[in-house]
Amino acid sequence: MGYLDSTTLEQIRDDFDAREVILRRVITDRLAETPAPNVPDHIVATYYFTFRTLTLEKAVEEISYHATSGIKHPPKGSLLEACSARQAGVDPFDASGRVGLLHVAFPLKMMRQPDGHLTSCDILHTVAGAVIFDMYENQDARLVSLQIPEDVLRTFPGPAYGPLGIRKQTGFAADQPAFGTILKPTAGITADDVERLVEEVAGHPLLMFIKEDEDLYPNLDYSPVAERTRRALKAIERVRSQRGGLGLVYAPHVTGAPNEIVETVHAAIEAGASGVMFSQTYAGGTVRMVREATKHLPKPPAIYGHNAGIGVYTRSIGREVIDFLARLDGIDFRQTGPVRPGAPFIRPYGQEWEASEHALTKPVPGINPTMITRAGALDQGNLILNLQDIEARGIAQNVLFLAGSAINTIKDAQGKADPRIGLEAMLQTIDIHRSGELRDTPIEEHLAALVALAQRKKYGALTEALKQRYPGKVS
Repeated sequence: MGYLDSTTLEQIRDDFDAREVILRRVITDRLAETPAPNVPDHIVATYYFTFRTLTLEKAVEEISYHATSGIKHPPKGSLLEACSARQAGVDPFDASGRVGLLHVAFPLKMMRQPDGHLTSCDILHTVAGAVIFDMYENQDARLVSLQIPEDVLRTFPGPAYGPLGIRKQTGFAADQPAFGTILKPTAGITADDVERLVEEVAGHPLLMFIKEDEDLYPNLDYSPVAERTRRALKAIERVRSQRGGLGLVYAPHVTGAPNEIVETVHAAIEAGASGVMFSQTYAGGTVRMVREATKHLPKPPAIYGHNAGIGVYTRSIGREVIDFLARLDGIDFRQTGPVRPGAPFIRPYGQEWEASEHALTKPVPGINPTMITRAGALDQGNLILNLQDIEARGIAQNVLFLAGSAINTIKDAQGKADPRIGLEAMLQTIDIHRSGELRDTPIEEHLAALVALAQRKKYGALTEALKQRYPGKVS
């Protein structure tokens, strides 16, 4: 078949990220000037809409009809009216009134359970249903924020520990850099392999956290999760004396159908796991399910809420909305993205990244913050940039640095992967950061300056790690 014509290509080729940056900036500025309202006894959802024919002023009637009571003109003072959504404000972007922000108040009366609680699934299927995203009339639709009353927020479990709780459990000081790593290889490994891989890294006191990868499934006949966990804990015990008294969270992967996940979590805990990790993107409600099923334990597992697949949702729902609901449900760790020069490797970045980290750590009555996990091409070449950022923002206690390949795939002189080199390179990078010698170096010049400094200080591990992580840029 031949190539498509230029007109067709132009129509289907959309730079989502460029558009997202502009749209997010506009929405952020508008909400800063006119914030979303708080409406007592209601959840207020704020949307960005582009309608084909409707105006923002008229759209609530359709939303209320399809998402709440199913009646367009409920009798005044009736239960139907009390269970119908209503408009809470509009902010049109042009004279047509068809493009802009719409605030919709959804009554708690229609969704709140007798003991006062809600779930994230309840909220999302109401405020992010078919009438928002599936109607042809809605040329574009985004759920950009949620205002949830404090008394409802307090009914959520939230993280079992949060950053300070995890630090207390493991003995890491509030200002002590905390690192984690991911087992590599990530799939096709047996319980014997897991034991060996864990022993290679677990003795290093830099690490607070070790997790399996989301591609290592829990109930494989050649690598069952309970046996993997037992072997991992044996390895950790053998090297405990090397850790200087610091604890270590080990989180096996516990994915599966909802009915399987709780059973697998209990099997992992019985085998000694102090944490669990799974991706909840495609299995809504699993975080809360695990939190509720384990909260009675003396030491519930810390939950790493992996966000694999979140990009499928963030084209329609703000990442900070999804991350905040996941925090309410009980995640202790959540991946964002690292500061790095040039184009981002992974989303989020820019204002989306800032909004997500704010949602994970902002003060919420009765809810612990979630530990921000900077991951996704985090390595020795950008670690200092991230240390500078979290210190300048005063959030160092809330951050875990998660590095997989930058620790576990650095090779020795014989060409064999040796995580000890990667870990030593991280320590040497921290030493350079503490010296302050790169404090005023522009971000674009950071890597070259770091390489020169590592070579001058004869930091062999760091020099080798940078050479392998940045081939062609480091000689």
